[in-house]
Parts: sequence; structure tokens; C-alpha cells
Amino acid sequence: MKNITPSKEKYNQIKKVAEELIFLAKDIIMVRFRFFHVAMSKLEFIPKETTKEIILKGNEIFYDPEYILKCYMEEPNFVVRLYLHVLLHQIFLHQFGAKDLREDYWKVATDIAVENIILELEIPEAEQKNDFVKKMLMDNLSKKVKKLTADNIYREFINNPPTKEELENYNNTFSVDKHQWNLSYEELVISKEDWEKITRKIKTELEAFSNNKTESKSLFDNIGETIRERYNYGDILKRFFVVGEELLVNDEEFDYIYYTYGLDTYGNLPLIEPLEYKEENKIKDFVIAIDTSASCKGELVKGFLRKTYNILSESENFFTKLNLHIIQCDSKIRQDTKITCKEDFDEFIKKGKLTGFGGTDFRPVFYYVEELMSKGEFDNLKGLIYFTDGYGIYPERMPKYDVMFAFLNEDENRMPVPNWAIKVILEEELNEY
Repeated sequence: MKNITPSKEKYNQIKKVAEELIFLAKDIIMVRFRFFHVAMSKLEFIPKETTKEIILKGNEIFYDPEYILKCYMEEPNFVVRLYLHVLLHQIFLHQFGAKDLREDYWKVATDIAVENIILELEIPEAEQKNDFVKKMLMDNLSKKVKKLTADNIYREFINNPPTKEELENYNNTFSVDKHQWNLSYEELVISKEDWEKITRKIKTELEAFSNNKTESKSLFDNIGETIRERYNYGDILKRFFVVGEELLVNDEEFDYIYYTYGLDTYGNLPLIEPLEYKEENKIKDFVIAIDTSASCKGELVKGFLRKTYNILSESENFFTKLNLHIIQCDSKIRQDTKITCKEDFDEFIKKGKLTGFGGTDFRPVFYYVEELMSKGEFDNLKGLIYFTDGYGIYPERMPKYDVMFAFLNEDENRMPVPNWAIKVILEEELNEY
């Protein structure tokens, strides 16, 4: 029989104790929150000697047993807190949200979001000595961020960057593990789609069996943020493009062989001339309606216009001759600005003034557009985008063109959008501009 050195034997003892602490933490969480059981079954804790840290990689948690034991000696509730922390990262799909984001901001934002939920859950077995410090920092942050979800906190950091010292303080206070995210599809043991199904199941069980949703409002907020349907505003705009002819060389239908043969044989006499038009999917006739009621502040409207402008101003998406109407309306039509070229749009963005700020009724815009159509103002009106807070009266019947209602954020209290219209949330996208 091979002899085991004292150091190896000691390590195995430490490893066994660490494993028992992890199993105990799992049992504690399972008893309190049975709706987490499926998600918990997907986590795999893997001992990794001498790392002196905890690394979250996909659904795998690599931990140094000696480090676990050391933290446990300092904080008896550390392992329960660790388990909840990495579990919530997975439930909220934080590993899949880091692509193309500033990594240091996203990491801290996700850590703050999950720690905020743990504190709200008020689990005695997960309490730690510095929780009061975390609460103080989160109270200050909540004055600027309405809901402490990872997305909202990240946007706050992007719009109002913390100082290097502030970011370091956040990191030291809220960090529990190292994140290895943005894994390739091949590296993932559990796919994003599978985690989404698990999160939806948790939401269903929470709604069915939770006696009081206010016991952890942040838990519901974060789950709602995780599974809500997201849209790409630029992609949706393509639905409003129409086919038309542009005066430009159509390289796809032009035969250069005959063209150059004629020049070589007969001098300046090509045998074929290039077609001077080409069919393109572009925007020509279009309407942007702006809700100028009191709740739609000027800066929000400008953000929406800048976002739309940045998409439309790409040269390949414009006809040479444009027919765009920007209609301002609250309870009645306040102003209609006709845009015929990019220069007009630039001028409106720079100098255009918003008028109105009364109540909201969506119907006058649709009546007004029908009048314009009857007068022959549009050759082929493809669509209308209505930027609004959503608190207004919708038309009863579907118009002859596509309609998109663009909202700044989700709001469960407003009336549902008619089934013939597209709904898009612009909260994330407006903060980019």
C-alpha cells in the first residue's frame, strides 16, 4: 500500500470538510427555497488545489478547499453566501450578458445585483459582518438606479462612470468569485437556452407559491429582466424599408466584358451601357410620431430621435429623395415637420423644438396620417414609429401600414399594445447615445 504523506493526508481532510460545508449550504438553501432545486442541481463544485480563490466558469465552480476553510473560519456563513451568490449569477444568465460590454463594470454590476437580492431575502445562515457596508453602498446607488438589476447598474456606470477608487471599493465589497464568462458554445456544459428554461420555471413557481412578492422585490425584478423578450431596434426598422429604384450603377447586372470590348474595338463606343438604376430596400415614405405629453421629457425624446437618426442616416438606408414626417402630438397634433433629405434631419435634431406636454391620445396622429394619405402626400407609406410612455388611447382599427410603439421601459401598469402593432423597449438602446 502506498504511503500518504502527512501534507497529503491533511489536504484530504481539509477537502472533505470543504465538501461537507458545500453540501450543508446546499441543504440550507434547498429547505428555504425549493424553487431553486433544478438550478442547484446544475452547479458542479470542483476542488482545485492551491488556487486560493473561487472561479466561476459556466456551471462549474472551481474552489480551493483550503481557501474555503479559511473563509469559513473568518465568516461562518461564507459558504452559504458563496453558494447563493454563484447560483443567482446562473439564474440571471449573467455569464451570457457580458459580450461587448465593459468587463470591469459588468462584473461589479452583477455582483451588486446578486448581493442585493441575498440581503433582501434576509437569510440568517447567509448573513455576514460587512452586510451593513453593502447596504449603505446599495442605498446610495438605489437613489440613482430605480431597480438594482445588473443591466440597470451597468447602464448607470456607463452614463456616470465611477472613479477608479469607487469601482475598486465596489469590487472589494461585493466580489465573491472570479468570473470566466463569454465561453464558446463548445465550452458550455449547459446552454443559454437551458438556463432560460430553468429561470422561467423558477418564475412560475415563485408566482404560484410565494405568499408575498415584496419579500424580495429585487428577485422578481431580476428574473423579469432576465427573461423578458428583447428586440434589436435596428433590425425591426428593416420591416419599414420599401423596394424602390435608385439612380446608381447596378454592378450585379452589368457585363464588363461587352463594355470593355466595345471600347477596345471601336474607341469610345461601348457595346453596352451600365444600368442607371438598381432596386434597393430603403426608406422613403415614413412617419415618426413623438408623444410630447408631460411624462416624455425632452432629453428622452432627443435620445430616441438620435437613435433613429443614427440608424436611418446610414447612406444605404436612404433614398436620394426622402419623405419623412416627424409629428409631435399629445392630446392633439402640435407640429408636423417634413424631412426631405439628411440635411433637413440634421437641422431638426439640432434646432427642432418640442411643443405640447399635455395629456396623451394616440388617435389624432393616425387620423392626421390618413388625411395626408388621402391628399397624396405619400407614394407608399410603409410604417409609423410612435415614441411614447404608453399611457394613451390606442386606435380601434389596424391602419394600412406597419406601426411600432417604442417605449422607454417596461411597465406592467400601462395598457397592452394592440396585436396589430409592434412593441419595442428602448431603455438600453437610448443610453448608448
